[in-house]
Amino acid sequence: MPRPPSTIIVVHPKENRSKCSVEPLRDREGFVFWKFPERGTEPLDGYVRLGIGGPELTPEDAATGLVVLDGTWRWAADMERAWQDVPVRSLGPWQTAYPRVSKVFDDPAAGLATIEAIYAAYLQMNRPVDGLLDAYYWRDAFLERNRPLIERYGAPQSGEAAAQPG
Repeated sequence: MPRPPSTIIVVHPKENRSKCSVEPLRDREGFVFWKFPERGTEPLDGYVRLGIGGPELTPEDAATGLVVLDGTWRWAADMERAWQDVPVRSLGPWQTAYPRVSKVFDDPAAGLATIEAIYAAYLQMNRPVDGLLDAYYWRDAFLERNRPLIERYGAPQSGEAAAQPG
C-alpha cells in the first residue's frame, strides 16, 4: 500500500505548546503542522477532518489524508467553522485518559487529547501506530481504558503491543 498523505495538525495559536500532546510529532515524518487560522501549501483533495458527528473512520480510509484540529474545546467551534469545507469523520467510543481541569468550559464526553485522537484514528484506519504514544504521559492509562476498542480495531503495531498493560 502506498504511503498515505501527511496528517495535518492545525494548532490554535493560544494552545500551550508545553502542554500540547502532539508536540513530539513536530519532527516526525508524515506530520505537518499549520497555525490556525492560516492554511499551508498542501492541497486538501482527498482529506477528511477528524471531528464529532461524521461517519466513523474505517480501514477503507487508510489512504485518506487526515486534518486534526488542535486546541481546547473552548476554541473548537471557531476552528471547525473555518474548516467546514473538509468533510468530517468520527471516531468510535474511545475514552480519554487525559485529566480535564477546565473550570470555565465543559469538555464533551467524547473529547480526547489530540494525540489520543490521532492514535485512535490511525488504528481505525488500519495505519501503523508505532511510537505515536511514546511521549504521552497517560499512554498506559489510555491503552488500558480502551483495550476493547484496540482489540476491535486490530492489534497495535509492534512497538505498541509491548506497551499494553498486562
